[in-house]
Amino acid sequence: MAERYPNLVYSDLGGKFSQDGIVVEVFIFQLEGSREWTLEVKNLSGTSNVWDEAFLDDRDAYAEFKRTVEEEGLRTFLDDSNVIPFPGNRAG
Repeated sequence: MAERYPNLVYSDLGGKFSQDGIVVEVFIFQLEGSREWTLEVKNLSGTSNVWDEAFLDDRDAYAEFKRTVEEEGLRTFLDDSNVIPFPGNRAG
């Protein structure tokens, strides 16, 4: 018998969020049967930012997203704000 993988359970607190012309999608989810929640923010280019720490409930995860936006703005989730070029890996 094949092993069954747990389903993902998504919070209703996730969804599209926009500010100053920047749009991201917020995902707050947990593995079925887990008590911990994960926070992921994806920009329109498909780049994903996932928090390392888990949250006790979905409201805590959403509060962390809001805190990050208040402190750093949505620009922090854009590709150009957090891509660090690798030294010695230049085209041309």
